[in-house]
Amino acid sequence: MNALNQSKGKMKIIPDIEAFETFRNDLIGKKDPTRKTICVCGGSACIATGSLGLIELFKNEFIKHGIDDEVDILVTGCHGFCEKGPLVVIRPEGIFYPMVKKEHVPEIVKETVINGKVIESLLYIDPMTEKKIVYEHDVPFYKKQKRLVLGNNGLIDPMVIVDYISVGGYKAFTSVLESMSSDKVIDIVTDSGLKGRGGGGFPTGIKWKLCKTAKGEIKNIVCNADEGDPGAYMDRSILEGNPHSVIEGMLIGGFAITASTGYIYVRTEYPLAIERLKRAIEQAKEFGFIGNNILGTDFSFDIEIREGSGAFVCGEETSLMHSIEGLSPEPSQRPPFPTESGLWGNPTNINNVETWAVVPLIISKGSKYFSDIGTENSKGTKIFSLVGKINNSGLVEVPMGISLGEIINGIGGGIPDDKEFKAVQTGGPSGGCIPASLMDIPVDYEKLAEVGSIMGSGGMVVMDEDTCVIDIAKYFLSFTNDESCGKCTSCRDGSKAMLDILTRISEGHGKLKDIDLLVELGGAIKDASQCGLGQTLSNPVLSTIRYFRDEYNAHIVDKKCPAHVCKALVTYSINSEECIGCGVCLKNCSAGAITGNLKEAHLIDSRKCTKCGVCREVCKFNAVIVE
Repeated sequence: MNALNQSKGKMKIIPDIEAFETFRNDLIGKKDPTRKTICVCGGSACIATGSLGLIELFKNEFIKHGIDDEVDILVTGCHGFCEKGPLVVIRPEGIFYPMVKKEHVPEIVKETVINGKVIESLLYIDPMTEKKIVYEHDVPFYKKQKRLVLGNNGLIDPMVIVDYISVGGYKAFTSVLESMSSDKVIDIVTDSGLKGRGGGGFPTGIKWKLCKTAKGEIKNIVCNADEGDPGAYMDRSILEGNPHSVIEGMLIGGFAITASTGYIYVRTEYPLAIERLKRAIEQAKEFGFIGNNILGTDFSFDIEIREGSGAFVCGEETSLMHSIEGLSPEPSQRPPFPTESGLWGNPTNINNVETWAVVPLIISKGSKYFSDIGTENSKGTKIFSLVGKINNSGLVEVPMGISLGEIINGIGGGIPDDKEFKAVQTGGPSGGCIPASLMDIPVDYEKLAEVGSIMGSGGMVVMDEDTCVIDIAKYFLSFTNDESCGKCTSCRDGSKAMLDILTRISEGHGKLKDIDLLVELGGAIKDASQCGLGQTLSNPVLSTIRYFRDEYNAHIVDKKCPAHVCKALVTYSINSEECIGCGVCLKNCSAGAITGNLKEAHLIDSRKCTKCGVCREVCKFNAVIVE
């Protein structure tokens, strides 16, 4: 074990800033950048595909070859490339092996770790060029990102505080304590141009100043980790992979706002994030970063975790505060805003996980470093969860202003199976559906709003030619309809009315006037709803009407679903010239709708067919026709 690893687990309270600097410098001095290390991704996605099962196997191989004192194994947070887990990176070279299985471990240790050879058969193959790529930094998925918040996820063990300190952790906080006033900290954050990454996009520094100057002796800050968008897991991965960055950001924010208590509101569906967050808070307290008179100063601060039950409406800040207070999670009318009257009537500042996590970097590198990234009105980077019909799904962190096309094709590797790209939904259930014709637009707050969508917290769902936009609109509207707290009639009943109309259209019973009715309802719900959920829930519907009205017309006038998704509007048949009578479709039809003799063309009985699509999936001869 190296000197750095020998210090892991040894906790000591650091009495003052000078002692911290001594400890940190000693830690960095003992760190050997040339030491061989096997980094295994320990994020939820890689754990689900078996990454933790690799660790003991690596250790056993080290012992078997007598190199256990020469090689380290590091369980890291999420690397982001979730599509290809479990991920293993051999450092310091950065050799990248995706989708590693247990049987690969002996070969990796013998050939790569001991003999220094790259195993060609385990390398990543770029779907765009079909080239094998050796090093992690050369993988297009990573190469075209700018990983500020996620940069340390693959380099540290999230359960070990000294790992975080060794890469610069808590240095920003100690510099704040040592040489800055609260106003100076707020000025730096304001000058950086950082906007809240939770969806609202309100300038963070201004928000902090409003809270600090609000009347009230007690001030609170909150980390909103109630990530509820379908397919979104940015906050979860930050908390799992680098929880100390969020804690340090909150400490800096607490100092700036003159708050003494911070709350992290996280949904119970994130057990690994909660486990690592709890451990990080324990370690921060043991080192003296959280508590009374931190590092010998007059600043005292505590952090508490509050677990939510997963109600989507709790992502709205007033609902979240009500939940923390033990009340029903319903939104409140604003004003007053939380910065004036929040938790228990005290001024309260709420930012999301990503916002808090980037604060230490802004303090360390300066406001200009951050503001030089991005566009004139949207500064820095943004993390997106890139999911759906895309070759490379996962978490991507990119500069504001990058085009949608660069994300989808350059980082995401394009659409699988040579399908045509159709659209992308940004901003989750509250966002809009952006068509392929607009893929050159820059991704920032203003441009996305112009085309009828939002940045949101960072969900990005990619669709191909086989996606029905009406089905997508129904899906998101069903989600928000279920998650509505029911307080506002416009949201509760209006969303139900819109969903009923969409369902009618998808079943072939729609009328052309339904399209105008959806537009009218969508606008009314937006104007009359109290919180962000109601004000944005119609976006998926309105944007699909705006860009895909012809598809609505096809459902209503022609009684056809162009994407062959809406079951009531499609029929299945078998092309007798292509069918060889192999019987595979017949065996897999649970409805008994397919008949035919072996080596003779089969038939589908439309009266029995449930339109499940299994016959089409299993047919190797493309004999099943969907119209």
